Amino acid sequence: MNHALSEELRDAAEKVQYDTQCKRVLSNKVILAWIMRRVVKEFAGMSVEEIIPCIEGTPEISTVHVNPGRSGMEKISGMANEDKVPGEGAVYYDIRFYALAPARTGRIRLLLNVEAQKSFRPGYEIVTRGIFYGARMISAQLGTEFEHSRYDDIRKVYSVWICMNAPGEIGNAISVYSMKKEDLVSGLPDLPEAYDKLSVVVIALNEKADSEDELIGMMNTLLSLEKTYEEKRSRLEEEYHIGMTSEMGKEWSLMCNLSDLVEERGIQKGIQRGVAEGIEKGIEKGIEKGKRDMVSGLLRLGTVNEEDIRKVAGITREELEEIKRSIAV
Repeated sequence: MNHALSEELRDAAEKVQYDTQCKRVLSNKVILAWIMRRVVKEFAGMSVEEIIPCIEGTPEISTVHVNPGRSGMEKISGMANEDKVPGEGAVYYDIRFYALAPARTGRIRLLLNVEAQKSFRPGYEIVTRGIFYGARMISAQLGTEFEHSRYDDIRKVYSVWICMNAPGEIGNAISVYSMKKEDLVSGLPDLPEAYDKLSVVVIALNEKADSEDELIGMMNTLLSLEKTYEEKRSRLEEEYHIGMTSEMGKEWSLMCNLSDLVEERGIQKGIQRGVAEGIEKGIEKGIEKGKRDMVSGLLRLGTVNEEDIRKVAGITREELEEIKRSIAV
């Protein structure tokens, strides 16, 4: 196999491994509970310990095959990980799960989706994609959560987008986008439970910017690319009281190691690219100097027509005049 292609495939495989491991860490129930406590209003005021039992089963983690033409999906656990509508293609979710939230009438069942996004500006607005994901999670409930005409049985959905590497002008931020009633002519009763069915949450993370928000501080620590493994572990345990269970510790440690490996590969590629560019520029400068020396020699010789010199050297008249001035000094 071509060496360069082999390197690219290896780098791609390591990145995919890191991305997958990042999803595994984020799907840990204690991390999901931290997110839910801050951005899901149905769990406001509850502790992380109270929220964890509300998460049903094992959150689903899905991984899209990288190879072209492979549309399969590794199914870890949980519900179907693909929503497919004829003519529309398939949508895959990073993490998806159900949670039971306390309500006046007992408990309500919510459907949540968490996405990890490395690029804050991928060429479209994150919230727009979040609306699409949320809408698909609602339409996919037909035949499972509600039957035709029983629209009141639709489960509310949350699509939460964790955007790492937010630009400096954004910094650290959390925004919730949801449906609200606006009266143009009053009279209709306000029944939030009838229309409050979809919320999109965007969490922007920038560990170089300060933030007093506890969730942002925890997430910036968990996903930091600058802190060492020991620094991150110490802060998570001491400041945020997130104990590293054997499973959580193993998954998180692997994510950190893969992160270091991906970064190391990037540094190596940067060095190799710099060396290659340096050599190329050196060759170009050498050729240019050799050409100028040849032109200077022929001009000093005085036996060759200047126009012939210019054509042989492949230079402009302005360049020829500049070389003539340099040798006349």
